[in-house]
Amino acid sequence: MRAVFGLVLIVGLGLAGFAAYMVQNYIAGYQAELAKARSTATKVVEVPTVNVYVATRQLKYGEALGEKDVRQIKWPKEALPEGFFTETDKLFPNPNDPSLRRVVLRQIEVNEPVLALKVTKPGQDAGLTSRLERGQRAFAIKVDVTSGVSGFLRPGDRVDVYWTGTAEMGEAGRRGFTKLIESSVPLIAVDQTTNDDETEATIARTVTVAATPAQVAALAQAQSTGRLSLSLVGARDDTVAGQIEVDQRDLLGIVEAPQPVQQVQATPEVCTIRTRRGAEVVEIAIPCTN
Repeated sequence: MRAVFGLVLIVGLGLAGFAAYMVQNYIAGYQAELAKARSTATKVVEVPTVNVYVATRQLKYGEALGEKDVRQIKWPKEALPEGFFTETDKLFPNPNDPSLRRVVLRQIEVNEPVLALKVTKPGQDAGLTSRLERGQRAFAIKVDVTSGVSGFLRPGDRVDVYWTGTAEMGEAGRRGFTKLIESSVPLIAVDQTTNDDETEATIARTVTVAATPAQVAALAQAQSTGRLSLSLVGARDDTVAGQIEVDQRDLLGIVEAPQPVQQVQATPEVCTIRTRRGAEVVEIAIPCTN
């Protein structure tokens, strides 16, 4: 009995030792995985950055940009906006020369990057000339509450220009109609305002558009011979309008009746013979034969 008891005791101690060994290995592995997870979570991911100039305060349209109005911050390199400034010499060519200052064209919020499209070039004013592209001219159009889209026009919008009037149509006489003469023309000023940050609707009396010399000639001719109306184009609309012309008949759906064809009656052919009676010549009608 003692031998059996001793054997059981030895086996039990062996199993207990093996279990303790397995538990120790499991705890050690768990602690290693936990430490690895903690080190991965606390590891700092380095993101490439670039020093970019941003506004230190809200900058409004028409303000002169100074060195105190901007500061540099680190900006993610992969998320850089177009037209940013990183060098002081590029943003301020000569801070001591007022003639080379930049002027704010669009409102810039605090910590917003200063972009080239929101400020003028060095020494350029924030006037109409800064809004005109190469080959463009400024042209003013008279509008009112009905022709000016109820005052919802702002600089930077695009409009279609319609002409309404009468014209000589040859044999058809004078005809009144409305026609699209220019499509998607950009607005650069409303009355005396070129600031496109305005949000309040105002009833404009004139709007100024940017157009080519040929478009200016067409608009001038149209404005002097009829009435111009504007139609606001959507901000995301990139479609090109085709030829559009509507008169009263098209509006009411009137179709002209075809003119009846007049039948021309054939003139019966008359055959004659001439006979001489002395000094007189006499024509006598006779039946015509083939």
